[in-house]
Amino acid sequence: MKDTVFMHAFANHVPAVLLRLDRNPFHHGTLGAVRSLGRKGVEVHVVVEAGGGPVRRSRYLRAVHPGPVGGLDPETPQALLDCLLTVSERIGRPAVLVAMDDLSAIAVARIAPALDERYRIPHQPDGLPARVADKAELSRLCARWDIPHPETVLPASGAEASEAAWRLGLPVVAKWSRPWLLPAGEGLRSTTLLHSAAEARRLYERSARAGSRLLLQRFLPAGQDTDWFFHGAFARGGHPLLVGSGRKELSWPVRTGLTAVGRWLPDPAVEEAGLRLAERLGYQGILDLDFRRDERGCFRLVDFNPRPGAQFRLFTDTGGLDVVQAMYLDLTGQRVPTPSGGPGRVFVAENYALLAAVRGRRLPLAPRPGRGTARGTAPRPHPARNPAPEPGAAPAPGGSRDGVVIPDPARPDRPGRAAEHRVDRGGGAPGRGDGAGAASASAGPARAAPRDRRAEVEAAWFASDDVMPFVAMVTAFLGRGFGKGARVLRGFPEQGRRTARAVVRAPRQRGREQASEGAGGPAARPAPPEAAEPDELVSR
Repeated sequence: MKDTVFMHAFANHVPAVLLRLDRNPFHHGTLGAVRSLGRKGVEVHVVVEAGGGPVRRSRYLRAVHPGPVGGLDPETPQALLDCLLTVSERIGRPAVLVAMDDLSAIAVARIAPALDERYRIPHQPDGLPARVADKAELSRLCARWDIPHPETVLPASGAEASEAAWRLGLPVVAKWSRPWLLPAGEGLRSTTLLHSAAEARRLYERSARAGSRLLLQRFLPAGQDTDWFFHGAFARGGHPLLVGSGRKELSWPVRTGLTAVGRWLPDPAVEEAGLRLAERLGYQGILDLDFRRDERGCFRLVDFNPRPGAQFRLFTDTGGLDVVQAMYLDLTGQRVPTPSGGPGRVFVAENYALLAAVRGRRLPLAPRPGRGTARGTAPRPHPARNPAPEPGAAPAPGGSRDGVVIPDPARPDRPGRAAEHRVDRGGGAPGRGDGAGAASASAGPARAAPRDRRAEVEAAWFASDDVMPFVAMVTAFLGRGFGKGARVLRGFPEQGRRTARAVVRAPRQRGREQASEGAGGPAARPAPPEAAEPDELVSR
């Protein structure tokens, strides 16, 4: 009966337009959104770069529309405005617009007033997506609102960058504050791990080409159970519709990249930090936060993405509700059902999970001892929240000083804070192993314990009711692999000849030495490495 009512909520058939401007053809989050809305009977369109990739083969997709001609400059998004107005004219009626990557979210926020009559989009405070996606601004917000964050320095010169690298400890993480402004062809990456102070100085000297400021952060080593994330859909004023926290079991690249295998697990510290940020920002829409647990067990926010994460389908309740559906219902003026069911689900991005499993030599699909799911915990639409700070209040202790942002390190000498960020090995309240903390924090009515969902696995690509995107992904993925292999093999003959020359010369040299010794002459000594021929050095 509930499923019938839920389907009826989508019966007004307001179309949905998914916008993705990055050029990754294997963006499985877009496919997840297409299927999520399409299965409810919503007419789904996609505006995408790079031809759409495997997502265009989905049976739930009505049409694929090309992105702005010549790409997009986020500082002058007129081309995107023209593109979206053209798509709106083709559809013929207003639609819900969902940005699927940071660049799209930032650009849409800047042209939102011109889209009001054509699209239903979240109403964000001025420039909010760009502010939270800006790494430097995020560190300031964390310091202001007492959200644990890696110690961060914004150097003002190459000398300051060099000194800060030493002070933070090597290796150190270097980030460009606005990575969407990085120019193509400059060889600059949004995040780099630096191993010397000289590297920090040299990278700072390229700031003019990067288009934004360089910041340095203390490196938090990765390991098992260190990488977590938070997803949420919010109505006006930061009111939560559906939220959840999860842990990365595998990532690609290993321990540094996107979620290849993830599990829905409640953690009060992660959820409290996400809810506090959304409320105080007045955030409306979907967000995806990344956390890393430090050596003290403190979860530190390392990234804020103002859009759905690629693994958002992990947080799906027993009625099929996820953050994309929740936002669609909210923007179309419909009631969002109370979430039912709880944690335990697993998400697998097949292509990246395979690579990560081979490189990491493991594929964890079973709960690890001591980190089980919280029993009796359901998705929380109304958790308890702390009051917002008074206007003009001074930054919290441990804030910004002399260009250095140092968020709360959860020191034990600060009563009331250390317990809040303590790692809960049982998935429940800090210091408890019964999983009751998340449930007790809910301000909504008590609900019955959900069924165990640990056996539920959500695949990013394969779906029995929509097989063709999986087939297209496998074909394209293998094609890329064979292409890379062919390029490697094309360089093999010359490398093989160099190796053969090195192998053949060694026995000849030994033969000459033996002949010289047999004749009573001094043995011929091999040439030192610096006198060896270039080909021999390469072959070594």
